[in-house]
Amino acid sequence: MKLKFQHITTLVLLASILSICYGFYIEQEELKLAHKFIGFGTAGIFFVAMPLFLYKASKGKNVKDYMLNEENIRKMNAKESKNTGNQ
Repeated sequence: MKLKFQHITTLVLLASILSICYGFYIEQEELKLAHKFIGFGTAGIFFVAMPLFLYKASKGKNVKDYMLNEENIRKMNAKESKNTGNQ
């Protein structure tokens, strides 16, 4: 069975969420260990799972289309002037 990129991202996210939940579960017995589990789970979400998801979601898209530059500002202003006439 071949693992897909989406499966890896889902596994990392699930492991991070389970780590956070386990950290809250053992918080009463071992506070330092609980904080490590919560911290590693949070870091896993924000430093591993989110970049993997963003890479997958933005693959094949032109970044220049989403940047705010003079050309895109003119396009937005032209669209606004067309839409406001109907009100």
